Amino acid sequence: MDIVLVAGLVVAVATSVPVILQLRQHPRGLRILFFAEMWERFSYYGMRGLLIFYLTQHYLFDDKTAAANYGAYTSLVYLVPVIGGVLADRYLGARKAVAFGALLLVAGHFTMAFEGKPAVQVLTYQGAHYDFQVTGRADSRDVKLLVGGQAYAYAPAPDGGLDIKGLPATAPLPAHVAKGDYQLSVQQQDPLFKNILFVALGLIIVGVGFLKANIAAIVGQLYPQDDPRRDPGFTLYYFGINLGSFLASITCGWLGQTIGWWAGFGAAGVGMALGWIVFVLGKPMLEGKGEPPDPVALAKPVAGPLSTEWLIYLGGIAAVGVVWVLVQSFFWVSVVLGGGAILTLAYLAWYMAAKANKVERERLILAIVLILASVVFWALYEQGGSSLGLFAERNVNLHLYADQAMKPAQAQSFQSGWILILAPVMAALWTWLGKMGRDPNPVFKFGVGLLMIGASYYVIIFGGTLAGPDFKSPLIFLAIAYLMQTTGEMCVSPVGLSQMTKLAPPLLISTLMASWYLGTAGAQFVAAKIAQLTASEAIGGKVLDAGKSLATYSHVFGVIGLWGLGAGAVMLVISPWLKKLAHGAGEVGS
Repeated sequence: MDIVLVAGLVVAVATSVPVILQLRQHPRGLRILFFAEMWERFSYYGMRGLLIFYLTQHYLFDDKTAAANYGAYTSLVYLVPVIGGVLADRYLGARKAVAFGALLLVAGHFTMAFEGKPAVQVLTYQGAHYDFQVTGRADSRDVKLLVGGQAYAYAPAPDGGLDIKGLPATAPLPAHVAKGDYQLSVQQQDPLFKNILFVALGLIIVGVGFLKANIAAIVGQLYPQDDPRRDPGFTLYYFGINLGSFLASITCGWLGQTIGWWAGFGAAGVGMALGWIVFVLGKPMLEGKGEPPDPVALAKPVAGPLSTEWLIYLGGIAAVGVVWVLVQSFFWVSVVLGGGAILTLAYLAWYMAAKANKVERERLILAIVLILASVVFWALYEQGGSSLGLFAERNVNLHLYADQAMKPAQAQSFQSGWILILAPVMAALWTWLGKMGRDPNPVFKFGVGLLMIGASYYVIIFGGTLAGPDFKSPLIFLAIAYLMQTTGEMCVSPVGLSQMTKLAPPLLISTLMASWYLGTAGAQFVAAKIAQLTASEAIGGKVLDAGKSLATYSHVFGVIGLWGLGAGAVMLVISPWLKKLAHGAGEVGS
């Protein structure tokens, strides 16, 4: 049995007990949303934790292409909720939108389980083709070159070429192949399954679009505007998110990189199916929250026998085809993302000018500032699913003891695992500080979060200086960096989610919540650009030069660490002025 999986389950159970006890002090509906979102995040992070490895090791995409596809996917995951939020506000209501989105997610995750045969890396020299043979999985992956039916190890040469070890002089390929004298290519054995992959991603993206912003909006609706339980409630809800993420990282990561990709993705689908069941059966506990604004109009036929509700559902299914095209093009995602940002900001500007009073207008300005600050934070934080994931495999010693080692995908469990430990503590801390009248204002918390994530990258760089001959740094430094990032996240994400519901006018809650996710979509785009800067040459899904890889990661991480530190300092300086824009919207501290 995998020691990380066993230890993780113990941590999950131990940390869940105080949270479940605290849930009893909150509206009953929070329990349903807690467990529904937990399973939704299990499915999302189960797939997300494996995706960058799946792209680079099964389809053999190079680092830049994989980062672009990963970034296109994650950007759309956070962009589409803008549309889902508007549809819920105007027509469906949040509850129906969540239920429909969950069904699309179930279909998407199970579709991911159809993987097909892995791609093959091919070396071409003077018109002859030589395949690379891959054995093993994850960081134990072994890649050798097949020449004349025999497998030979290779190493990077000083001139940038390849040195093939043990190759006899009579072989048709020289033992040293100079850079420029050979070409590397990838042969997809089952091109159909590559298209199936993007269909699955399309289903997941549209499903998240209907679900993500709206389930958080229902959490906000459970509490009166000035209820002091709101912030702790969002922190507990956020614990549920990360409980699902943590369980996904240790289980789906282990299944995918030990048994097969299909097993990891299939487990994510099972998790989402459980989330849908919990949400549907728990409808009475929501006590009417999240229902359609006009149920009669929604059910009325408008196109033959089709009602507005069914037209929205059919439109959602059709949107999967559009997203299937977009997710394959990082450029068009950037165009759509830019257009979405312009339209959303224009809508908010119109609302502030035509509909909002002075207090509402200034609260919305504060919300926009927080969203922009979150872009910087998430651009750095979301390296966990791309560059930091590959860094863990290539340049971190994942050995634990004896023959036990952490799978690279499991290393992502540090992010959510630390939250399981910290979330109840942070929830209690905010409550205690609130009662004392000393709870820091949200802008100050954002500043602290940015400082923490900026500094975390310097911990990783320091760990790299202690790397051994294999260019792998001690695992403890990655764990500490994730602890710092998690502390920062607890100052940004639950606070930001809560602030969106506090600062939004009643008719704009889902839309502003979706705008928060739009900012995160922009951050995902920036994160993908950052990840592309860390790209290293790989053959058969295994990095060619680990030393060069470590140097590249250290340089890029040093630059983005400065971004985080600088943005954090700015937020701390301007926090006394910006907090006034809230006009006391649920604030209890200074």
